[in-house]
Amino acid sequence: MRIALEKRDSKSRKMAVIIPLASFVISLILGALVLAASRSNPLQAYQAMFNGAFGNARRFQYTIVEALPLLMCGLGVGIAFRLKFWNIGAEGQYVWGAIGITWVMQFWKFVPIPMLLPIGLLVGMILGALWAGVPGFLKAQWSVDETLTTLMLNYVAIGLAEYLYINAWKAPFGNMGTPEFPRETWLPPVWGKVHSGIYIALALVVILYFLLYKTRWGFELNMIGKNPRAARYQGVSIKKNIVIAMLLSGAICGLAGSVNTAAIAHRLTRGVDGGYGFTGIIIAWMSGLNPFASILVAFVMAALTTGADALQIAMRLPESMGEVLQGLVLIPLLAGSIFVEHRLVIIKKEAV
Repeated sequence: MRIALEKRDSKSRKMAVIIPLASFVISLILGALVLAASRSNPLQAYQAMFNGAFGNARRFQYTIVEALPLLMCGLGVGIAFRLKFWNIGAEGQYVWGAIGITWVMQFWKFVPIPMLLPIGLLVGMILGALWAGVPGFLKAQWSVDETLTTLMLNYVAIGLAEYLYINAWKAPFGNMGTPEFPRETWLPPVWGKVHSGIYIALALVVILYFLLYKTRWGFELNMIGKNPRAARYQGVSIKKNIVIAMLLSGAICGLAGSVNTAAIAHRLTRGVDGGYGFTGIIIAWMSGLNPFASILVAFVMAALTTGADALQIAMRLPESMGEVLQGLVLIPLLAGSIFVEHRLVIIKKEAV
């Protein structure tokens, strides 16, 4: 007798609800064991994390702000994941968005100030799209492995950004960082620290849901991801769709970088590679590539980040403890997601 995984005929809606809840409970138990081993009270630690993320209006606003770039990066990589193109380069595409809007703000002096923000956002999208289009074209034309190319291009973009804000574009008589954007070009706030980028992110959710679930193009992406051979027999151009999907994926990640830079840092500086692109991969996977589900997952991930920061102050725990607890939340959720499409079956050995 042995236990094996068997693929379900269709995704189980019941398990799609039960599995995340059960996985989250397991992660809390694992986290409590780690905290107890560190001689900390688990209940006090979890309370500190909750207060750090939602304790007052200001902390709640910070959690929303942290969720916006995560949501946009998750939406971007989710497009590529639909056709089983593993875009691991969202971080680099995000950085190019920040570089693009900084270039416009710093050097496009011939443009009226009110036009700098929309042009900067557009340029950030274009640069993010082009950066993602390179591995997309290589995959479509010569079947070059996209996992390697997208991953390696991240570090090229990050290295270029460091060169720009440390040397080439550095503000005169300033620390590492470019000159601050004109105040008129900052994304305006809508509620405390929450900026108007929230409208852009939510609009993307609606637009992408329509594109992916209500159009022929979305159907083609889904077909390619599930059965490329059948898609080819139906006359679907796999090469064209790979390039288009990667251009759109990179454009959204680039938009995330330009929006966050215009709203938060107002310059290109250290910390531009904040890991939003890498976390976006997790968000896309955990949400099942559903744009609306990505909102909830991005918010939870942001709460884990802002809540973990409070552990250092309230519990005097090292910074790494926050990352450990985040990992203990993610691992059961990712491992448990396999049971949404699969189930355990017991196979009995036949008598000889």
